[in-house]
Amino acid sequence: MQVYFSPNQLAHAPAHQLLPAGLAPHPEPAHRATVLLEALVAAGHTLSEPALPDMRWIQRVHTAAYLEFLEGAWAAWQAREPGGALLFPSTFPRRVDAPPPADLADCAGWYCFDTYTPLCETTFSGAMASAASALAAAKAVLQGERSAYALCRPPGHHAGPGYCGGFCYLNNAAIAARCLAHETQSRGAVLDLDYHHGNGTQDIFYTDPAVMVLSIHGDPGLAYPYIAGHADERGAGEGLGTNLNLPLPPGASKDRYMGALAIALEALAQFGPSWLVVSFGADVCAGDPEGAFELLPGDLEAVGAAVAGLGIPAAVVQEGGYNIDNLGPAVVQFLRGLS
Repeated sequence: MQVYFSPNQLAHAPAHQLLPAGLAPHPEPAHRATVLLEALVAAGHTLSEPALPDMRWIQRVHTAAYLEFLEGAWAAWQAREPGGALLFPSTFPRRVDAPPPADLADCAGWYCFDTYTPLCETTFSGAMASAASALAAAKAVLQGERSAYALCRPPGHHAGPGYCGGFCYLNNAAIAARCLAHETQSRGAVLDLDYHHGNGTQDIFYTDPAVMVLSIHGDPGLAYPYIAGHADERGAGEGLGTNLNLPLPPGASKDRYMGALAIALEALAQFGPSWLVVSFGADVCAGDPEGAFELLPGDLEAVGAAVAGLGIPAAVVQEGGYNIDNLGPAVVQFLRGLS
């Protein structure tokens, strides 16, 4: 399978996240990508470096104000605090109808919903490179490939139209989906198989009848991001019925997971998409520090094979997976099943 990855994605490397107890090592370091690359090459996959991303698709997912913040906030903050290592939110607005602060350096809490997603000097360029990998996988599908894989990091599915969070800055899966939807002029779907609910992806397509969003994830009453992912969130307006959440409890086994996947795939078959974007997270595996399911890396071959059974061309976009020992084997097994 063709694998798309840009070395520029390694530039984004925040050393810390801010937890209630204070600064802690960031769980989404650049070497996640290095580990994945080594595993994919060893498994015989072919690597390609994507071209620069077409801004049309990014602008169809994210607001102009948010993109301006993401590109310019670091410089604005450095002008005020030279030498500062990371830009974290300091306040979170309660008035959604109020205008954002005038200075981009003060906007971190306006455009970010947690303290796990700081900005550093190379965040914007790294996120853009990650989006480029997702777009390259989408274009491979457009050119006739049955499947293609984008090694996206930073990940993307928690990023919404005008916000970042959950280590995510640009929603790679949604950007790929917008490209596929426009270029094919057909209905498609995003299937999110990360342990965490993709609240950003859900927000982006919640009223869109042409893109179905399905997610199997940890119970949002217990699992990040807590703010979305309940079973009664089904879409709105013209998109009512095109959003399906299948939350599972901690300790969910392969059998429980495959049962939820069967429900999701049946719903997909009924919707009849022409293309598929898969947000894949290896954090569904047992022992992941950010997850609580009990699947083994070897179980993911069956997950990939079940998705392949739909017979729908698929662009796979990497999301989470924070146990370095499981990460490479999990992705390799999933792609083996998919292909």
